[in-house]
Amino acid sequence: MDAMERGARAPLLPESDGPKIQEDSSLPVPLLKDKERGRSKAPAIVLGFECLESTAFNGIATNQVVYLETVLHSSNVASASSVTTWMGTSYLTPIFGAIIADTFWGNYNTILVSLAVYLLGMILVTLSAFLPTTATALCGSSLFGAQTVAFAGLYLVAVGCGGVRSSLLPFGAEQFDDAADRESKVAFFSWFYLCVDFGMIVSGLFIVWVQQNVSWSLGFGVATACVALAFGAFVLATPTYKRRVPTGTPLKRLSQVVVAACRKTGLALPADAATLYEVVSDKVDASHQSQLRIAHTSEFSFLDKAAIVVSGSAGLEEEMSSSWRLCTVTQVEELKVLLRLLPIWATSVVASAGFSQMNTTFIQQGGAMNTSVLSVPVAPASMTSFEVFCVLTWVLLYTKAIVPALRALYSSSGGGGGEPSELQRMGAGRLLMALAMAAAALVETKRLAGAARGEEISIAWQAPQYFFLAGAEVFCYIA
Repeated sequence: MDAMERGARAPLLPESDGPKIQEDSSLPVPLLKDKERGRSKAPAIVLGFECLESTAFNGIATNQVVYLETVLHSSNVASASSVTTWMGTSYLTPIFGAIIADTFWGNYNTILVSLAVYLLGMILVTLSAFLPTTATALCGSSLFGAQTVAFAGLYLVAVGCGGVRSSLLPFGAEQFDDAADRESKVAFFSWFYLCVDFGMIVSGLFIVWVQQNVSWSLGFGVATACVALAFGAFVLATPTYKRRVPTGTPLKRLSQVVVAACRKTGLALPADAATLYEVVSDKVDASHQSQLRIAHTSEFSFLDKAAIVVSGSAGLEEEMSSSWRLCTVTQVEELKVLLRLLPIWATSVVASAGFSQMNTTFIQQGGAMNTSVLSVPVAPASMTSFEVFCVLTWVLLYTKAIVPALRALYSSSGGGGGEPSELQRMGAGRLLMALAMAAAALVETKRLAGAARGEEISIAWQAPQYFFLAGAEVFCYIA
């Protein structure tokens, strides 16, 4: 977070010249200012955009497993598998979106093009809801056509949201002045997360209700209208934006370290790490250079060979001019940082696999239960909104109860601090995810036992698993 707050001054993967702000003469007003506070209105536009986008995406994702089963007549297992595959695709495409934004188009253009694809996909998904009734009278076979249009639309949405998700948050951060608006930028990240949750609440309570009680076409149409409104507002607000030119993908810098190290496999590492190659600039003062550098570490020592200077060779000058032959210590350490994150990433994959059940098996489980709570009908997909409220509850519990209790405990034992580290919070989140899955398994055991007796248990029995799932989200993902 500190690196993000510092922006271009200390990036995780810095370029030699740093990012440059695009001066676009076609924009007569490069930055629309608030008259009283002198701040850009662009961040507020980005937050509104995220509210609409989150509402639209969750409007088709939250209840999709029910749509596939009830309208397109997929089997229980096939529906869950299709939704999981689509969700996985929609969270994989941001990787490619980020590469395109960093290398070729920049964040603004990537969002613009992705929105066009996104909107087309939403239109096709909405159209698929009309096909089962309109096509039957024409050709007697509506199922294949509806499925084709629906899945074509869904995967266009997956491609479109990949570009939006990879670029929207950094694009919003670009609108702040790094030196003057540091606190505002931190607040922006928090508001952005709340906007994501806002979309989940609206889709879970309103759009799901429309889909279940009015029509699927109208429910999907509301979600499509959200994307169209976001698209229009984003384009109209173009004069308010600051835009940065692409500076290249970090993957290139990481690949250079691997290639340079492999080229020098036969060389021995110097005894003094200070002799490894690092750029020293006369144009930058020493304190600023220390901020831009990452100190050498002894882990993954093989990669240090990429920074060995082959002294005495005739092609020394040529070697120093090519990052595929010689890399800086900072560049090597950037790769080491990512390697140290691999255990966190690998366990996050497992935790996210559990979290994805909220949009598939949890909804299917709820659909096989009594969906009335205190005589009030509850759509199984609407339980995702309950999960969001549980997230807010967990945030309050953490800040108002858990942290004060830990601080009191540490204080009484003579220790300092008391607030868990990010790694400790992630560990607690993984434990809560296991509890959520265990609770779901116990509820399923109870449901099956009741079904054998001809009884239905209430969907309220799912509340504990959603509560633990929300806790896992707070501790894992926010940390």
